Amino acid sequence: MERFIIEGNRNLNGTIYVSGAKNAVLPAMSACLLTKGKSVLHNVPDLIDIKTMSHLLRIIGARVDYEDGSMSIDSRDVCFPEAPYELVSKMRASIYVLGPLLARLKEARVSFPGGCAIGTRPIDLHLKAMETLGAEISVDYGYINAKAKELKGADIYFTKSSVGATINALMVAVLAKGKTRIFNAAMEPEVDSTIDLLNKMGAKINGKGTTTLEIEGVEELIPVEMNMIPDRIEAGTFLIAGALSKTPVTVANCESAHLTAVLEKLRESGCELEIEDKAITVIPPFSIKPVNLITLPYPGFPTDLQAQFTVLMSLADGVSFIEDTIFPERYMHIAELNRLQANIKIERNIAAVKGVKELSGAEVMATDLRASAALVLAGMVAKGTTIVSRIYHIDRGYEHIETKLNAIGAKITREEV
Repeated sequence: MERFIIEGNRNLNGTIYVSGAKNAVLPAMSACLLTKGKSVLHNVPDLIDIKTMSHLLRIIGARVDYEDGSMSIDSRDVCFPEAPYELVSKMRASIYVLGPLLARLKEARVSFPGGCAIGTRPIDLHLKAMETLGAEISVDYGYINAKAKELKGADIYFTKSSVGATINALMVAVLAKGKTRIFNAAMEPEVDSTIDLLNKMGAKINGKGTTTLEIEGVEELIPVEMNMIPDRIEAGTFLIAGALSKTPVTVANCESAHLTAVLEKLRESGCELEIEDKAITVIPPFSIKPVNLITLPYPGFPTDLQAQFTVLMSLADGVSFIEDTIFPERYMHIAELNRLQANIKIERNIAAVKGVKELSGAEVMATDLRASAALVLAGMVAKGTTIVSRIYHIDRGYEHIETKLNAIGAKITREEV
């Protein structure tokens, strides 16, 4: 097991580069199962979750090769409809193979997914969407069994916005007979990226960027080559790191249009922002202003940046209130930040963050992916040394984060325990 040793009170300065979006690449990898040939994805980050999905696709029958940020997926020999517990339990995004397997093989057997422990994240919307399109769903021994003699287009109504359910429904509907309409569809950039990929494969999907999608089923899809979008959560994490610094930091290879709500909150905190093509420079404030925050589905403030923004508010001049409406239990980082001498209290799923003058280094434990990033940010600005254990979480979603941050002034050492 590895940990980070972080020397605090460091000043960041320079340009840091954002990798491809993990949450766009994972469904794209699964979508490649819908074709019979070799597709190529570019701007693919080197992450544990990407490797886990690669292993899963190989078990299903695909050939997956990765080199220098490009991944080829040859799915012509896909024939095994089962995603085993050993892999699916490690990563929630494994549920994305359910739709493509059902659409292509007319059957799928997928273990219930795992991943970060940040509260209940049910997949009932995925299953209801597939049942609406003609699948028979059953559950036994922790596995989801889906079968369909024929998939037919239908109207799908989601009771709440769900990125995963929207993407899985899309991947079934593109090969179903007739027209499908998805209402209350998620609008995240990762959904739009999946739509772009499927349409490039030959699908007929209209309504991108809206909550209503219309899909006209086609007979087959073709392999494609496509660049993946930059990771907006990694970009937001680095922007917040810049806001915690004393000198400007430029975040390159990012899409400012994907970060509107984040940029608004950074401005409220006192930051100045200079936005250019594919790059954002954050000029930190002399004194951080308190900002109230509520996480919401896109285009609202993302839940995946809530923990990192809490670090910024822990050093604000005043009190901030932070509420996570997406995952109301996603506050496990609070206890660890308080070990660093933050002053945060939780009441009725709202975090009251009273700013302190400085944080102090300590030993802390990462509990999930985004909490890990928050503890790294806190450790970089804390006085003294911070030790972050269980950093395998952060390796699931950030490509060589210590290398990137060290290049602009941090001092983070990876150590084997």
